[in-house]
Amino acid sequence: MGDFAVIPTLDLKDGAVVHAKAGNRADYRPIASPFGAADDPLVIARRLLAVTGSPSLYIADLDAIGGTGNHFELVRGLGYALPDTTLWIDAGFSDVADCAFWLPLGATLVIGTESLAEVDDWREIHGAFGESVVLSLDFGTDGSRGPEPLFSNPALWPQRLIAMDLTRVGADTGPDVDRLKAIIAVAKGRAVFAAGGVRDAQDLAAIASLQAHGALLATALHSEAVTQNEIAALLRERRS
Repeated sequence: MGDFAVIPTLDLKDGAVVHAKAGNRADYRPIASPFGAADDPLVIARRLLAVTGSPSLYIADLDAIGGTGNHFELVRGLGYALPDTTLWIDAGFSDVADCAFWLPLGATLVIGTESLAEVDDWREIHGAFGESVVLSLDFGTDGSRGPEPLFSNPALWPQRLIAMDLTRVGADTGPDVDRLKAIIAVAKGRAVFAAGGVRDAQDLAAIASLQAHGALLATALHSEAVTQNEIAALLRERRS
């Protein structure tokens, strides 16, 4: 078995941590969490990192994705306060200029296919930044979101991928195991991370059994449906 990472997720909207659910971003509301107040992302981030033991924190800047602003300064503050944590940031990157704006943070940029108008936009980003970026294959109620070649041509993929099912995020439906299995099968050794639908430790174990490299998690952590002890046990098993 290999290493498996449980990467906690912060969804930021209007300066607060919100509960992402089923991809309906207009309806996202400040999260009710045992880990801290919604308007104190740093406190929540510290607790999530402690629970998961993750070296990384995934941040979705929903204002930037929606084109209504951004949380650049807030995220910069998180980076200063969490110097040993690698920030993965999805801020609706659509071209090289978008990416360049965030580069001073030294974060890992996540390029969501839903934010790309053309496959050439991805080619330019990948050409400029190489394997420092992660590609998120985004799926919604309408199926794949983004340029079709990014879903059908694995030759375009970088070394790290996220299989993001927006319809299952926060929806307590379970992950789409069949789709994840299919992506891993053609990824040919690339690191694939699952996102969306994890309900409990059994779902995490199912994802890990497919040889995924990790899973992004938010709702199941805040609801304590997945606990620190369960994550620790899974990680020990994967490393044995």
